[in-house]
Amino acid sequence: MKKTLILFCLSVLVSAGTQVQAQTQKHKTVRSEVKVTGAAGAENYAEIKFDTLRVNLGKFASSTPVRKCKYTFTNTGSAPLIINQAIASCGCTVPNYSKQPVKPGERGIIEVTYDGTGKIPGHFLKTITIRSNARNEVVRLSLEGTMTD
Repeated sequence: MKKTLILFCLSVLVSAGTQVQAQTQKHKTVRSEVKVTGAAGAENYAEIKFDTLRVNLGKFASSTPVRKCKYTFTNTGSAPLIINQAIASCGCTVPNYSKQPVKPGERGIIEVTYDGTGKIPGHFLKTITIRSNARNEVVRLSLEGTMTD
């Protein structure tokens, strides 16, 4: 029985590892298709630069637990910037962003809503992971504050 359980666990782990490798390869393929080649043969890249990576919401009462903030960024690269994903570390934090490409030199906004309804008052620190086609593919934003009674 013990050997069967160990063999089953090993087969699940091997299968999961294969899935991760396939997803990684798929991600690399998608990213390479987004590259733009200029007339001289040089590759152009999108580049995302945020005005700030951390927003502090300060202190607020638990009677009004919903807070919103904006993270502004600029595409400092030479190709259109596409945000593929914005994932928060917690369900109480919801990022919202435009699915439209941001042209080189233009600015964009990621709006984040924090909802502390039903949460224990105190200090919090949440992260929002941004994935894009930019040279710096992954950027982590921070959102913090203190909810009081």
